[in-house]
Amino acid sequence: MNTPKQDSADAGLSALLRQSRTSPPLPPRFQENVWRRIESREHRREEAVMSSLVWLDVLVQQLLRPRWALASLAVLVVAGAIGGAANSSVAVRNQAQARYLSAVAPSSIH
Repeated sequence: MNTPKQDSADAGLSALLRQSRTSPPLPPRFQENVWRRIESREHRREEAVMSSLVWLDVLVQQLLRPRWALASLAVLVVAGAIGGAANSSVAVRNQAQARYLSAVAPSSIH
């Protein structure tokens, strides 16, 4: 257990150590420079985000021009037609299989 004599000695030693610790003075305008660096990093981060979105903006601007808009629409229509045809061919095949099975073995379906 700590006795009151040890506690006062520890407190005195702690005070002596705090006094002996020297902290170097901060450079002039230290706080102002810190805030300037923080602001510049935030500005650089915003520029990085903006530069990554620039290509998307350019692409949208190109696609909104009449000739590119028409070409884009044509590509989307053709892609939709191909996708629909592929999907319908699977449905037609499944329907044909079901009809064949009902013709060959009508009792096995139900």
